Amino acid sequence: MSEPKPSVLFVCVHNAGRSQMAAAFLAHLSRGQVEVRSAGSAPADAVNPAAVQVMAEVGIDLSAETPKVLTADAVRASDVVITMGCGDTCPVFPGKRYLDWRLDDPAGLGADAVRPVRDEIERRVRGLLAELLSGRA
Repeated sequence: MSEPKPSVLFVCVHNAGRSQMAAAFLAHLSRGQVEVRSAGSAPADAVNPAAVQVMAEVGIDLSAETPKVLTADAVRASDVVITMGCGDTCPVFPGKRYLDWRLDDPAGLGADAVRPVRDEIERRVRGLLAELLSGRA
């Protein structure tokens, strides 16, 4: 019997930029080896257009994604919960691994300002993926 896939939930306030980019990178890079979710404590109406643009530049299409509301069930179903500026609105459950990634919020920024955020997210996601697949997470 195979091991269950590790699961990761990325959370930010609007689920329109950072958490969407992080989830897309992890889904893309893990090639189905990790269950990936993203959500926001106060979801926006749409994904940040600059985030969609800069992810398209690296071959990842976010255009069909929509911000999702954070639920306690999503947290319960995840092994690792990565917050990106949602503060105290993120529910905490025992037995979960929590990481807080401090990243600039791309809301209202143009593509030139969002690219460095995208690149830092990719770097962190690659590190996380290596941990998850080696069983150290």
